[in-house]
Parts: sequence; structure tokens; C-alpha cells
Amino acid sequence: MKLLAQFLPIIQIVLSILVIVSILLQQRGGGLSAAFGGDGNIYRTKRGVEKIIFRSTIVLAVLLALSAILTIILSLP
Repeated sequence: MKLLAQFLPIIQIVLSILVIVSILLQQRGGGLSAAFGGDGNIYRTKRGVEKIIFRSTIVLAVLLALSAILTIILSLP
């Protein structure tokens, strides 16, 4: 468990960078501007690479959250 506790910060840094990159790779224009009367294509479906990037962002975010929870659990006395 000590070895895992030593590698968790490194894993979190890598996951954080990957989440940031995957968010930045997503197509622009889907932000809050659509909520205020901007874009009319609210209900379009994601296809191809866009779908893969979207799903990988979700998976990476979940893995980052799980690693943070695991870090908290391992730091408890």
C-alpha cells in the first residue's frame, strides 16, 4: 500500500493533464452561450472522433475522482 500511496500523486498529475487535453480537444461552441439563445444545434449527436473524445473525457474524469478518493482513504490513519 505504501508503494501505491507514493505513485498516486504521479497518477493524479498524469490524469489531470489528460483530462485537460481531452477537454481542450473537444469542439468549441458547446458552452454557456447556447444557454442564452446562441447556437440552435443543441440536440445534435456526437459521431466518430468527437464521440470517442467525449467518452474518454468522462472516463478520465471518473478515474481522476477515484484516484483522489483512494488517496484520501490511504492517508487516513
